Amino acid sequence: MDLHILDHRLRVISISKNGLVNFTHPLIKLIFLRNRTRCKFFSLTETPENYTVVLDEEGFKELQPSEHLMVEGSIWLPLNVASNGNASSSSQAVGVTKIAKSVIAPLAQQHVSVFMLSTYQTDFILVKEKDLSVVISTLEEEFNIYKEVGGESVPMHCQDVPNGLQKNGKEAIQPTVHPVVIPKNQFCVMSLDPDTLPSIATTLIDVLFYSNSPKEDAANQGLDCIKFFSFSLIDGYISLVMDTEAQRQFPADLLFTSSSGELWRMVRIGGQPLGFDECGIVAQISQPLADSDISAYYISTFSFDHALVPEEDIVSVTDMLQHQRKDPAAS
Repeated sequence: MDLHILDHRLRVISISKNGLVNFTHPLIKLIFLRNRTRCKFFSLTETPENYTVVLDEEGFKELQPSEHLMVEGSIWLPLNVASNGNASSSSQAVGVTKIAKSVIAPLAQQHVSVFMLSTYQTDFILVKEKDLSVVISTLEEEFNIYKEVGGESVPMHCQDVPNGLQKNGKEAIQPTVHPVVIPKNQFCVMSLDPDTLPSIATTLIDVLFYSNSPKEDAANQGLDCIKFFSFSLIDGYISLVMDTEAQRQFPADLLFTSSSGELWRMVRIGGQPLGFDECGIVAQISQPLADSDISAYYISTFSFDHALVPEEDIVSVTDMLQHQRKDPAAS
């Protein structure tokens, strides 16, 4: 299979809930006015704690420094796996499950932290730029690795990266098994023709910027539901993740989902904010799902991680994760 290092240098940012009002102007520009910005990679995810923004350096220029803005210090590079027709996997699962054994687990073993962003179209594995040499040396036996440069795919090898002939070489340690919460919302993973984005502009602005009164959030938490909405516009492709309540606010004929139209349930990972240095968090969830051939989308945010699994699998996934937490050595 082919692994592509995409031609984006990304920043991961948190905007506080009460500080959002300071950023609505640049965010509306980044979402709706593509001809007024050179940003090619943009993702905005709302969780109960904050808004997580992942965007390239051109998009980052649009956001002014503020006490309401937290910026993770690293430059992140997005990786993407593309099957070149010789894929031996017989798995029918979609999402992060497909790459759990070939990418996620080997990087965890080499102490490379990853930040995941699954979309309707594909899965982006974000790694820190400083870890690129370890990433390439770890994965080049399994993949043909290419770096996208100005629209061209250039083959990459260890020796092409400074200090490339190395692995981290640290002792493997048992990762912390983080608590999980399984809210009751049902979620949809959807897309939209970019040309029809203006048709849903007022609804999208309402959902993103005006539908999160503290009273409403408190009521939702009491019902074991969770506030979660994700919008991505990456290289011209739009992806949306929302619960069925939010979905009902959008015109049904404009958003599209997979032919099966399945609903998803969320597994939210982390009791305390996870940080960006710990390794193996994604592997801890994706590995058992891959063993059971269960599809999963995975969206990391500034504070916590979120996996989406098919609703029909939520009981078996819950049992699997509870067992993992009772007996961490079995994971």
